[in-house]
Amino acid sequence: MRLIDTTTLELKSFWDPDQPYVILSYTWGPDGEEVTFQEPSRGPSYITDATRSKPGFRKIVKTYERARTQYSLPYAWIDTCFIDKMNSVELGEAINSMYR
Repeated sequence: MRLIDTTTLELKSFWDPDQPYVILSYTWGPDGEEVTFQEPSRGPSYITDATRSKPGFRKIVKTYERARTQYSLPYAWIDTCFIDKMNSVELGEAINSMYR
């Protein structure tokens, strides 16, 4: 499972299904307004000003802040960042798993 560290914005992989994390899932905005899988996957130093200016980025930052302050959770999973919409198999699996 891939999660984002809510302090460093680094992408981390976990094999432990009991790793605690907060989930953000919401109605996706128009193309270009959301942060995509490709943007955070290279690491925090690759997050550009263009990414930071997207409305979806502000939602993500608020999720990180709430995860740390309200829930004391160091990691987050965010559907727009972790579902690769360019990969039709992964997208299909993710959508189907939402209805289980």
